[in-house]
Amino acid sequence: MGNTWVAAICAIALTAGGALARCADHVPQAKPQNASRDIVGQDLDRIQQRGFMTFAAYEDFPPWSWDDGGSPKGVDIEIGKLIAEALGVQARFTLVAAGENLDTDLRNWVWKGPIVGGQVANVMLHVPYDSELACRIEQVVFTGQYHTEEVAIAYREAAYPEDPPIPAYFRFDTVGVENDSIADFYLSAFPGGQLSHNVTRYPSMSEAMEGLTAGTTMAAMGPLAQLEFELNEGLAVHTPPLPGFAVGKWTVGVGVHFSYRPLAYAVEDAIYAALQDGRMAQIFADFGLSHAPPDLR
Repeated sequence: MGNTWVAAICAIALTAGGALARCADHVPQAKPQNASRDIVGQDLDRIQQRGFMTFAAYEDFPPWSWDDGGSPKGVDIEIGKLIAEALGVQARFTLVAAGENLDTDLRNWVWKGPIVGGQVANVMLHVPYDSELACRIEQVVFTGQYHTEEVAIAYREAAYPEDPPIPAYFRFDTVGVENDSIADFYLSAFPGGQLSHNVTRYPSMSEAMEGLTAGTTMAAMGPLAQLEFELNEGLAVHTPPLPGFAVGKWTVGVGVHFSYRPLAYAVEDAIYAALQDGRMAQIFADFGLSHAPPDLR
């Protein structure tokens, strides 16, 4: 997941607050022609007629989505089921590998389809939202925001009995990150490379947390939900200030093909209702996570 999220979130960081008017410098793209309904997905009426809808979710991405003995599991999977129930259909999931960047993932699973094998889904889950991305990737409707994620630090309580660690501590203390992740990017960019010798890079955030549990590192840095999900006895987590980083938080929602606005509206309504009546918060609580509702004003 590292490469996709670094590309997406760093793009958000670079554009945050940079434009006086949304889409002011945007050059519209040529919209793709619909080659067939099977390629670009199905509209809302057809979905309800056939009785199921399809979702793309990232593979090996706990607590959001992963394979559990042949069945998909995770927060995003439960959100997909919630959406399908609101539309009166069954949910079917495809767990997909993260591509080089978010543009690639949306092209493969929302509006065009992969070059080899597979086809687009009606809805892609766990899509980071930003108005500049929405301007640039016109083939996708970015909607249904359901959570605000942020970068956090997990740590061994015995190593920090008084004050939780902040990034500056890693001049002297060891910290684990997922390789090529947003936390890796931030710590690597710390002035003068002062932290690089104390950063241990792991293939996944789960493995970074295993290293923390085992005592290989004193702390681990990454998205809050991933840290919370892997917390064990003797560990704690907090969200410190991140000096010099434009975006330590981002909003997560879904992506729908631009041709199917009624479907996008129905999905958005289902998510909004779950945010209002507590079902969304309960999904997060069931996985031991804190839920931060997005600011939809």
